[in-house]
Amino acid sequence: MSAIAARLEALPPTHGFWRRVALISLGGFFEFYDLFLAAYVVPGLTAEHILVKDSYFAGPAGFVAAFFAGLWLGTALFGFVADRLGRRAIFTFSLVWYAAAAIGMATQSDAVGLALFRFLGGIGIGVELVTIDTYIAELAPRAVRGRAFAFANVIQFGAIPLAAFLAWLLVPLSPLSVSGWRWVILIGAAGAVVVWFARRGVPESPRWLLAHGRDAEAQTIIACWEEEARHEDRPLHDVVPAPPQERRGSLTELWRPPYRGRALMLIVFNLFQACGYYGFASWVPTLLISQGIAVTTSLGYTFIIAIAAPFGPLAGLFFTERVERKWIIAAAGLAIAAVGLIFALQRSVGAILACGVALTLANNILSFAYHGYQPELFPTRMRAAAVGFVYSFSRLATVGSSFIIAALLARFGAPGVFVFIAGCMGVVALVIGAFGPSTRGRALEEISR
Repeated sequence: MSAIAARLEALPPTHGFWRRVALISLGGFFEFYDLFLAAYVVPGLTAEHILVKDSYFAGPAGFVAAFFAGLWLGTALFGFVADRLGRRAIFTFSLVWYAAAAIGMATQSDAVGLALFRFLGGIGIGVELVTIDTYIAELAPRAVRGRAFAFANVIQFGAIPLAAFLAWLLVPLSPLSVSGWRWVILIGAAGAVVVWFARRGVPESPRWLLAHGRDAEAQTIIACWEEEARHEDRPLHDVVPAPPQERRGSLTELWRPPYRGRALMLIVFNLFQACGYYGFASWVPTLLISQGIAVTTSLGYTFIIAIAAPFGPLAGLFFTERVERKWIIAAAGLAIAAVGLIFALQRSVGAILACGVALTLANNILSFAYHGYQPELFPTRMRAAAVGFVYSFSRLATVGSSFIIAALLARFGAPGVFVFIAGCMGVVALVIGAFGPSTRGRALEEISR
C-alpha cells in the first residue's frame, strides 16, 4: 500500500491531472453559484414581498440561515458517507440533489417554501464541497497540492461574478413573465446538470481505493496516469516510500492525538472565519443599500466587486507553494479585518468599490488556502468525515451570524457589521498562526502520521 501511495506522490502534474481538477471544480462552480446567489436575489425577493425586510425568520436573515442549516447537516452528518461509499459516488449524486432542490426553490412564492428548498439544497452542497476538497487533496502530489486548490478555486469563484451579473441583468426584470430571481436560480440548476454529464469519466480516488482494500483498482488508475505522464514526456519523480496507513478509520479517532488538537483548532477557526467571511459575502447588496445606495445600483456595484472573486486564488497560483499555508490563512484574516474597518468609514462610490474589491480578494485567498489546509491534516481513512465535522461548525456559525448581522445592521448600520467581521478575523489569524501545523511540501501520509 505504501508503495502505491508513493507512486501517486511521484506523478508529475500532467495536462490530464489539471483536466481532472478542472472537471471536479466545475461541479463546485455551481455549488459556489448557489452558495453566493442569496446575496444577489434577496433584493428581488424583498421587492416582491416574498421576504419581509424587517423580519428575522421570514426575511433575508431567515433565508440565509435556512441554507446554512442545510450546509451544516450536509457537512456534519453526511460527510462520513464519502468515506464509506467513495468520493466519486458522492460528488456525482450531490450535484443532482442540488439541481433538484434549486428547481424546487425557483417555483416557490412564500418564505416558508423558499426556506425549505434552500435548506434541502444546502444539504447537497454541504456534502459536495467537503467531498471535492477531500478528492483534490488525495489526487494532488505534495509539490502541487496548494496550486491544485488555488486552480480549483479560480474556477469555483468564477461563479460569483456570473451570479452577480445575472442578478444585475435579470432581477429587476421578468423575462417571459417569470421573475428575474427565478431565472437566476434555474440557470444554476441547468448548468449543474450539464456538468454532471461532463465529469462522469472522473475516476475514484486511488487513496480511497487503497484504504478500502481495492488495491488492484488503485494500481490500474495510477498505471494509467503514469502512462499519461510518459505520453506527455513528463518524467516521473523519484518514488519515496510512504508510511503505511490503516485501512479502516472511525470519527472517534478524531479525539485522539494528534488529531484532537487539530480538530479543536479547526472548530474554533471555522466558527470565526464563517462569521467574518459570509458576514461580507452574503450581505454585500444589503450593506450597500444600508449606505443609501438604490437596489438596482447596489446590484451593479456588487457585480463590479464580484469580478474580483477569482483573482484571489489566481494570485495564489504564484505563491501558494512558496509560503506555508497556515501563514497565508493568518495574513488573509488580518487583511480582511483591516480592510473591513476601512470600508466602514467610506462614503464615496470609488472608495466603497475599492474596499469591496480588496475584501473580496482577501476573502478568497483565505478561502482557497483553508480549503486546501483542512483535508491535509487528517488521514484518508477518515478524511471526509473529519473535514465535514470541523467544517460543519462554520455552517452553524453562519446560521447564528445571519441573525447577529441583521441585528447589528439594524442598530449600528454597516460600521457595526464591519467591526464584528474584523473581530472574527482577528481570532482566525491568532488560532491558525499559533496552533496550526505546517504542511507545505509534505505528503499526506507524512502529515497524518
